[in-house]
Amino acid sequence: MAKARALDKRRKSIRNIRKITRTMELIATARFKKAMDRAHAATAYTKRITRLVADLANSGLEVKHPLLEGREQTQRAVLLVLSANRGLCGGYNSNVQRAGFTRFAELQAQVSELSMEISGKRGLAAAKFRGLPISESFTHFEDKPSFQQVEVLANRYLDGYTAGTLDRLDVAYMRFENVSRQFVTVETLLPLGALEGVETQQGATQSQYEFLPSAGSILEEVVPTSFKVKLFKCFLDAAVSEQVARMVAMKAATKSAGDRIRQLSMQYNRARQSQITGEIMEIIGGVEVLKK
Repeated sequence: MAKARALDKRRKSIRNIRKITRTMELIATARFKKAMDRAHAATAYTKRITRLVADLANSGLEVKHPLLEGREQTQRAVLLVLSANRGLCGGYNSNVQRAGFTRFAELQAQVSELSMEISGKRGLAAAKFRGLPISESFTHFEDKPSFQQVEVLANRYLDGYTAGTLDRLDVAYMRFENVSRQFVTVETLLPLGALEGVETQQGATQSQYEFLPSAGSILEEVVPTSFKVKLFKCFLDAAVSEQVARMVAMKAATKSAGDRIRQLSMQYNRARQSQITGEIMEIIGGVEVLKK
């Protein structure tokens, strides 16, 4: 049996760990609430503007937009992987990395020019460990990504797609559905032509609009905005999913530390009792020797 002093020292160290995990759990809970409010607010707007773009594209008028038209051949593609800057969030980073790297391997067999861009220090470390090429890296997207930050990235993709230097954009991220459900998604954001079929099945073509000044001019404004909003929604979902994963992981770590402290306390009490008993027996033995 371990000595009582060693057990007590170990118990104190685990108590300190429990304080840290408990604090991180509370911080993640507070950040999760704010991130979830932003994600919910963006969800309704994203769905509405996506439906609007599909309605305009399916209105029956002769209107076209380069973002809605797919390429005959996909020669140049970009894969964006949204990971976290920090760990201690369960399997969040590993799941996103696994899905993103799998899609990267699939696209390598289909596309002649493929580049991978990664957001988050954990994803960068994982890609470098595997020896994967990284064209761009971003570490400034924290748990509160702003639309202005994402817009800079979105404009670069839009300019590349319009100029013909980019044919496809895929984003690997953790989609947030509710507190108990988040799942890894690899979504193709460019081209946006896939919106037509989805919204048509939902009855988007039944909507009637009066265009002023014209449907084409409205598409010129709405379609790029739709792409920016969808990309921003990906970053928001990734941020709130990270906080949920960290909150759950830290809660489990705090509970595990508490269980371990109780076990060590029992062992410490037994060791201390055994030590006291041994000291008493030594005293009794010394008294008996003195008597003789």
